[in-house]
Amino acid sequence: MQKARIRLSSTDSKKLDEVCRHILGIAERVGIKISGPIPLPTRRIRVPTRKSPDGEGTATWDRWELRVHKRLIDMQADERVLRQLMRVQVPEEVAIEIELRN
Repeated sequence: MQKARIRLSSTDSKKLDEVCRHILGIAERVGIKISGPIPLPTRRIRVPTRKSPDGEGTATWDRWELRVHKRLIDMQADERVLRQLMRVQVPEEVAIEIELRN
């Protein structure tokens, strides 16, 4: 039987966990084997910017950071499950990627 690997990523961890719970609920209702959600390392994108626009004065910096949270879910690729997954309401902040494997 084929397996589906679902990769989820978002800058908002609460919305990401909410989508993961919804996917787990679908899997439990249908009764298929599921592995996950496995938390992957959080990617931190750091951007240092200079506070003073003209270069005069002291060298003070603002440090901005964007965190990208990721989760991985492996499950059996049942036709009913995949149809229900396509109907899941995914917020704009969450990116979802589904890959079928043998």
